[in-house]
Amino acid sequence: MKYMDDTSKAKVIRRLKLLEGQVRGLQKMVESDIYCIDVITQTSAVKQGLSNVEDLLLENHLGGCILNQVKSGKIDKAKEEILKVYKLKRK
Repeated sequence: MKYMDDTSKAKVIRRLKLLEGQVRGLQKMVESDIYCIDVITQTSAVKQGLSNVEDLLLENHLGGCILNQVKSGKIDKAKEEILKVYKLKRK
């Protein structure tokens, strides 16, 4: 079963690769004893990037998986998953 169309998957993978590079950059910054505020600025950018990836995944899940569950009559499962994601996003 395919959970994500190729275009969405490519977007998510591209963003994750960018984040991977940013995290490696953070490690080098710490190893190089870069000023704390500069490191914190970059950690903030990584958090925002992860949040954007989460948003893409959520959009895909709601527009694909959940919609398909509703169409196939699995209303309780869809509701359960929507509530689970809602609770995760609130943390």
